Amino acid sequence: MLVLITYDVSTVTNAGQKRLRRVAKICQRYGQRVQNSVFECIVDTTQFTSLKLELSDVIDKSTDSLRFYRLGKNYKNKVEHFGIKNSIDLEGPLLF
Repeated sequence: MLVLITYDVSTVTNAGQKRLRRVAKICQRYGQRVQNSVFECIVDTTQFTSLKLELSDVIDKSTDSLRFYRLGKNYKNKVEHFGIKNSIDLEGPLLF
């Protein structure tokens, strides 16, 4: 299933800046960055549960925001893109 993850981490303090980097690194392990604080991740149910747990352990729930949008398996009909920075088809073949 395709999951869209968005986050807003308060970077007023050094601890906040570290949380922001940790959140981004976790998201990069599961998918691709499509905007500054937005990732598209193709995951199964187990991976999604792990991802949510990892991220919820990192953020400060009193100052940060984390959102998950489950677009499901038929996501290709639900996503439209205009402009630069096309996303990579994560389920397609890898060509070098």
